[in-house]
Amino acid sequence: MGAGVLLLGLGMGPVRVELLEDTRARVVRTGSGQACTVERWTLPPGAREGDIVMDGRLDPERTEQLRREVARKRAALTVPLPPGLEL
Repeated sequence: MGAGVLLLGLGMGPVRVELLEDTRARVVRTGSGQACTVERWTLPPGAREGDIVMDGRLDPERTEQLRREVARKRAALTVPLPPGLEL
């Protein structure tokens, strides 16, 4: 209980919500990539998987920046299909 409050409420840096479960959530520190499990109630209301949380609040700007970066990387990894080939 206390670790989640410390991690998400007292400026431990931004974290990304990786997984939401019924009562717990897995978050990843964006700087180090270190993951930990916190009680879900420590997240701000409305938090979803993929959201960035900074100082106990959702950070929509960083969340959108991360979503764009992931989309860009996924697009770079796509392999074009030859004409006439369908999957």
